[in-house]
Amino acid sequence: MIYLIALALIGGMGLLMFMLREAFADRIIYKELSFPEFPESFGEVKLFFISDIHRRTVSETIIGEIKGKKPDLVIIGGDLLEKGVPFDRVKKNLLGLKECGPVYFVWGNNDYEADYHQLDALLLECGVKILDNTALSFESDEGERFILLGTDDLSKERDRLDLALEDAGSGGFRVLVSHDPRITNSIEKEQNIHLVLSGHTHGGQIHIFGYSPYEKGRIKELPQTTILISNGYGTTGVPLRLGAKSETHFITLKKADIEAAQ
Repeated sequence: MIYLIALALIGGMGLLMFMLREAFADRIIYKELSFPEFPESFGEVKLFFISDIHRRTVSETIIGEIKGKKPDLVIIGGDLLEKGVPFDRVKKNLLGLKECGPVYFVWGNNDYEADYHQLDALLLECGVKILDNTALSFESDEGERFILLGTDDLSKERDRLDLALEDAGSGGFRVLVSHDPRITNSIEKEQNIHLVLSGHTHGGQIHIFGYSPYEKGRIKELPQTTILISNGYGTTGVPLRLGAKSETHFITLKKADIEAAQ
């Protein structure tokens, strides 16, 4: 009997250590996405997407690798912090990400747990562009446009996709950043939002016998858009993961080769 107890304890400790490693992994998922509508004159656009940092410090491993890849845009998909996270840690994370490229941010639900006025001031101090129901347009020499839209947090009922679309104007290749993936319920195909970047669900964070309230992060093609739902970089509640490893994303966008596809 004592041997069975010992084996159970060893197995439990082993599982706990595995879950800690999953939670604090420094994983970058590289993905190339091609769209027929992508403006050819841009060649390709490289995005680094990190969501749900929460209590973690973005590691030098992540910063060093991404810095070497020279992304065009660094995007924080909300939940940069949560209640109790010191602002000096948040500033360190922001300055580290700024080394990699220009940084853009959308609000998540946990960002509002802290003094969000102080967070807003810190973001501005660090030169981070806040996308709160707004859009930014980048234009090539040929006059084609790449548009980055961002909405405020949906769960706090602060999202106004209509205002972001109005800010975007007509035309252009559109990437929408929303912390909460449920924003897709508000998207219509005619709005021509080609890609959505989101987090919030943590990929379920802990899957027991393969089950969790949320599915693992992945890229999904929907009738109205394509969405990336990230497992996120940090954790909420307990600092453990099982079946939904911590992740960040390096995405290269380019024009689809239609002739090759045919």
